[in-house]
Amino acid sequence: MSPARPPRPAATRTPPAAPNARAARPTPPPTPPPPPAPSSTPSTAHATPTSTRTASTKATSTKATSTKTAAAPTPSTRTARTTSGAPRTIAPSGPVPTPSSTPTRATPRGPAATSTPVVSPTSAARFEERARRRRRLAQRQVAMIVAGTVAVLALAWVLLLSPVLELRVSDVKVEGTGTVVAVDDVVALVQAREGTPLPRLDTGGLQDAILDVPGVREVAVARDWPHGLTVTVVAREPVAAVPASGRSGYDLLDEEGVQVGHLDAAPPVLPVVQVPVGDKRTLRAVLTVLEQLPEELLLRVEGVSARTQDTVSMQLRDGPKVDWGSGAQTPLKVAVLTTMLASDATAGAAVIDVSAPRMPIVK
Repeated sequence: MSPARPPRPAATRTPPAAPNARAARPTPPPTPPPPPAPSSTPSTAHATPTSTRTASTKATSTKATSTKTAAAPTPSTRTARTTSGAPRTIAPSGPVPTPSSTPTRATPRGPAATSTPVVSPTSAARFEERARRRRRLAQRQVAMIVAGTVAVLALAWVLLLSPVLELRVSDVKVEGTGTVVAVDDVVALVQAREGTPLPRLDTGGLQDAILDVPGVREVAVARDWPHGLTVTVVAREPVAAVPASGRSGYDLLDEEGVQVGHLDAAPPVLPVVQVPVGDKRTLRAVLTVLEQLPEELLLRVEGVSARTQDTVSMQLRDGPKVDWGSGAQTPLKVAVLTTMLASDATAGAAVIDVSAPRMPIVK
């Protein structure tokens, strides 16, 4: 059992044994250790086997570690242990710093560390240039907004209030009046709106007013820039004349039975229709037949009469009477009647019955 080892002074650091101490081979015979040198550090004078030295080295390393934690070693001297276990003092390799009597001033940090301004003149100029650029951009935008507003107001004045695009009656054209519609009536309605700028002209209201003119069936109004209008009228052409009710003369009717005019005498180019007064169904049947007749045959019809809608008969000019029947199969009846009128077999006939077109009868 080894004697107790006194504690080491705090000023001396004993490093662990060199790595080759474990692997060192003992030289026969073992050399006795030299006498311990006078030092405050206890020595391991006696030689021990390799295993004993290894355990002692580990214990010494552990103790040195704890001693290093308690107090920092001085840089003046270091103590090492030789292969035989004797301590050896190693002098420092460089000069040992000595404390200076002059105090060292701490280096200031932060904004006070330098006398250089925070923003350099170049950065200040760049910031000022950016600010001027933003101001110029804002001024340019305001100028553009003001200019756009002025342009819009000027354009609105030119289009809606100025006489640049006003309506002039001299530039108005009326088309498609036919033989019934009075052109002067249409022009009078347009003249009431003369001087109105074309963009503000109410063409829908003008169309409604023209539709009230007698004989107008449809109408279309188109602006003819910069001062005119084109009025296209679809007239209600009369297809028959009927004796006027409650007055003398004849009323002119179109194919829909709408009165489009009045004449004192029956026109020579229109057939005179005789139907019971107020019988609209019979009148409608007669007008439907007349509407489907070809123009050359219609001009030969002098008059049409009907007691009912199925008993329509026509009187041809300088020709026979034609019993037509109802308005059914009108195209076939037209073809049969045209063929029979061109035949010599009907010469001098008083009546031609085509109410049954597949079996016509000549009387």
